[in-house]
Amino acid sequence: MRLRSLLAGAVGTAAAADILDRGLRAKAGELPPALAGDHETHRWRGFDVAYTEAGDPDRPDVVCLHGIHAAASSREFAGVFDVLAEDYHVIAPDLPGFGRTDRPPVAYTSSLYEEFVADFVSAVADDPVVLGSSLSGAWAATATADADVAGLLLVCPTADTGPRRPWLRALLRSPVVGPAVFDAATSKPSLQYFDERDAFYHPEYVPDGHVDYQWRTAHQEGARFAPASFVGGYLDPDVDLGEELRERDCPVTLVWGREATVTPLADGRKVADDANARLVVVDETRLLPHAEQPEVFLGAVRDDLPRLEDH
Repeated sequence: MRLRSLLAGAVGTAAAADILDRGLRAKAGELPPALAGDHETHRWRGFDVAYTEAGDPDRPDVVCLHGIHAAASSREFAGVFDVLAEDYHVIAPDLPGFGRTDRPPVAYTSSLYEEFVADFVSAVADDPVVLGSSLSGAWAATATADADVAGLLLVCPTADTGPRRPWLRALLRSPVVGPAVFDAATSKPSLQYFDERDAFYHPEYVPDGHVDYQWRTAHQEGARFAPASFVGGYLDPDVDLGEELRERDCPVTLVWGREATVTPLADGRKVADDANARLVVVDETRLLPHAEQPEVFLGAVRDDLPRLEDH
C-alpha cells in the first residue's frame, strides 16, 4: 500500500509539473521579434534561423552574435542596434536553439555553433565586422578562420565556462524533471538576480522590458535544450582563445566590463596580451557593456568599425 501511494504521488507530481510547464508556455505566447527592422529567415541544416537586419544594404555589414545563457536572444543588442543601423547594415540572428530560431532537441555542441557562424556570416554578409558576445566571441574567433571578415569586435569572449557536467545536461533534457528545473531557473526573480549579479553593474541600468523578454524567450517550446548543453559544458570550443585570435589576419578588439565577474578583466588582459589585440575597458559595467552603457560602448569602439568614407 505504501509503495502504491508513493508511485501515485510521483505520477501526480509529474503530471502537475507538466501542467505548470504547459501553462507557462501558454502565458508566454508567441515570441515577438527582439529588434526593430526587417525580419528574415535563413535555412541552415534543418533550422529556420530568425534574424533581423536594418540599415542601408549598401553600407558596410556588421553581424551581431548574442551571448549564451538560459534566456539568450538577439535582444541583447537592443541598445546599440538602431544606432549602428544609422551608419551600417546590421544583421543580428537568434542563434540555433534560442529566440525565434528553431529549438529542436538535438545535441547542441560548440562545433555546431562554430560551423553555423562561419556559414551564416558567409551567406548573409559581405566582409563584415563581427560583434560577438561571450561564448559567441570564441565561436567567431574559430569560425572566421574559414570566413572573410573585416574585423572582430568581441565583448568579454570566453572559451572556458567550466568542466563538463554530463549529468546536468541529462537532467535538463529529461522529460519530467528537466522542464520543472528549467522553469524554476528561468523565473522572473531568477532572471533578475542573474542580470543584477553578473550581467549589469548598476541594477537600475537593466533596460525596461529586458527581464520580461528573457522570461518569454525562456518559456518557448524546446527552450531548455540548448541551455542544457551550455550548463553541461558542451559549448566550450577546444581552443586557446588568445592563440586562436593571434592567428586571425583581421583587426581584433576586445571589450571588457571593468567590473565583470563571470569573465574578470584579468582574463581579458591575458587574452589581449596573447592575441596581441587591442583591449577596451568600459568602467562601471560587467558582462554586457554594450547593453548597460550603449553610448559609451559605441564611442569606445567607433574606430574599430568600418570607415564609412572607404565605402
